[in-house]
Amino acid sequence: MTTTFTDETRERAREIIARYPADRSRSALLPLLHLVQAEEGYVSPAGVAFCAEVLGLNKAQVGAVATFYTMYKRKPTGDFLVSVCTNTMCNVLGGQEVYDTLAEHLGVGHDETTADGTITLEHAECLAACDYGPVMTVNYDFFDGVDASTAVGVVDELRAGGRPMPTRGARLCTLKEMAVQLAGFADERDGAVADGGPGEPTLRGLRLAQQHGVSVPGFDPNTPIRSKAEADKAAAEAKAKAEAAKPAPVEASAAPVKGGDGASAPTGVTEPAKPADATEPAKPADATGSTTRDVKAPDDKSPQVRTAETRQPDADTAVADAPGTKVPADRTGTAPEAGDARAAEAAGVAANAPAGDGKPAGDEAGAQERNLTEAKAGTDADGAGPADANETGAQK
Repeated sequence: MTTTFTDETRERAREIIARYPADRSRSALLPLLHLVQAEEGYVSPAGVAFCAEVLGLNKAQVGAVATFYTMYKRKPTGDFLVSVCTNTMCNVLGGQEVYDTLAEHLGVGHDETTADGTITLEHAECLAACDYGPVMTVNYDFFDGVDASTAVGVVDELRAGGRPMPTRGARLCTLKEMAVQLAGFADERDGAVADGGPGEPTLRGLRLAQQHGVSVPGFDPNTPIRSKAEADKAAAEAKAKAEAAKPAPVEASAAPVKGGDGASAPTGVTEPAKPADATEPAKPADATGSTTRDVKAPDDKSPQVRTAETRQPDADTAVADAPGTKVPADRTGTAPEAGDARAAEAAGVAANAPAGDGKPAGDEAGAQERNLTEAKAGTDADGAGPADANETGAQK
């Protein structure tokens, strides 16, 4: 089944891509995946194709990202994603019991959706709220300090059409509505962000600081944040002030020059000033470990172009046997000497056999078994000791 995305989704996709520089549009892939999930409820093959189309990528590149992050669902998901933390802290406090109770009550397992399409249940490795454990989230909004009975009450209210209030954060919305926000668009529901607030454990550090009079030295919370124009102006003024504070250059001295016998040279003869090119040579830049000289690439080039130019700035530094490199003759009419890179590569390939289904590349089962047998026996056919046997096995 092919999905045709709405004009609104396509317009939002263009808006997302416009947030990034022209040669960095691939950075828009993460919010675009949230955007297609907001329309379909999951990242379908059509959603992958859509992202590839608008970014000029292939579907394999998009799929590699979509399958890496658990927030991108690869099959239809319910209106409410219920995630129960079963990691160490929450588990000790009863998180696994909460999950098991919900799984039995809803009749679903991990990453499964109820028959009415309302709730998808999953266990989460960590929800980053250990001081509130055990915790569960509904579409990433927190319900703190839950137990089996309160968790069942939340899901029952959701299935009945209600919207229970999270312990912290804004009022609940559907997973599709949440995906729109994750794509970078504001929640336009009336009063959507009017509720919620920080929990007491979150404020504990602030309470202790106020109680003991702890504060950051010289910190003024009312300090305004400067705009870029103001910051640039302040930087220019600071640079001009630093230039003005530099000492004036010292002119050449007119002191008389002494002759070879120590006597003064004739009056009026002065020591000649050093030529401009006689200054102390500049210190070389720190070595980077590269055999080619560094090339500063402008910011408007793609990372691939910058990498290629840094590795191979021009024909003078090209390697004749580098794969895919055509090296023209230099100014003397002779091509650079070819190194032994190809020979070294061939030797490396020959020394490392391809991996089989059962063992890593380069391992030979026969040699290993022979070495183990000889080591266990304590001697080989020549009567060598254990150490000699190991050496013999290695040579074999």
